[in-house]
Amino acid sequence: MASGLIALLDDVAGIAKLAAASLDDVGAAAGRASTKAAGVVVDDAAVTPRYVVGLAPQRELPIIAKIALGSLRNKFLIILPIALLLSAVAPWAITPLLMVGGLYLCFEGAEKVLQWLGGHEEHGLEEVESGDPKKLEDAKVSGAVRTDLILSAEIMAIALADVASSPLLTQAIVLAVVGVVMTVGVYGVVALIVKADDIGLHLAKNGPKALKGVGRGLVKGMPVAMHFLSIVGTAAMLWVGGGILLHGAQTLGWSWPAHTAEYAAELAGHHAPFAGAAVAWTLFALVAGVVGLAVGSTVAIAKEKLIG
Repeated sequence: MASGLIALLDDVAGIAKLAAASLDDVGAAAGRASTKAAGVVVDDAAVTPRYVVGLAPQRELPIIAKIALGSLRNKFLIILPIALLLSAVAPWAITPLLMVGGLYLCFEGAEKVLQWLGGHEEHGLEEVESGDPKKLEDAKVSGAVRTDLILSAEIMAIALADVASSPLLTQAIVLAVVGVVMTVGVYGVVALIVKADDIGLHLAKNGPKALKGVGRGLVKGMPVAMHFLSIVGTAAMLWVGGGILLHGAQTLGWSWPAHTAEYAAELAGHHAPFAGAAVAWTLFALVAGVVGLAVGSTVAIAKEKLIG
């Protein structure tokens, strides 16, 4: 009896060790995948604040919460099951689908640029702004969630590529962990950005004397910073979309555009030894942005001529 109990305890201990090892593997894989996707998180955090510009301050955090909830729905109800299905039966389809999303980002960013150049506001929002605030809020949230779908898909695709050889359950757990971590990270940063002026106002009124000046600086500077972030968000759509198209074309066998851009970026980085990585990234983002603007403008103009 005692020997049977000892054998059972040994089996339980073995299962516990196996489970711990599996959790360690999942944790390590999620950490690697999250690190590789961090660049897209920066882009996502740059894009999102543009959707709360011009709205009532008391609605900023509720709107960000709605967008974050939409982002989680995107990841868990749409991207995760599709990614696992494609990984199992049609991995070749992941790149073309990402390129379609990249094309949409290019179109949306280029359409915004063309509207700025033409002196027009974003289609559909100028009428809403003068009408029902709830409709404006819903329109902004809807646009942000659509954009998040493409950015989230890229994050999840990067994570999936890192665990493509793992069992399906491991892939699912890693993608779920990455999805939650990235969503909390992105929208936590966005919330801090858009509420920085309120933080500054609190410091200016109630903070220590040494921080009152910092608070006043935040209050005065954040409207300008938010306008700048709106521009950066549009630019991020173009460079992310253009980058997806360049890397997608490279994956599909048309490699010279991406290779040329990467070579130019590396060459520039080598000539700036104290900030080589930053210079290389900036130049590649610039090239990707030009590609995104060219492709997106072509689609926007074609849409205008065909649909009006």
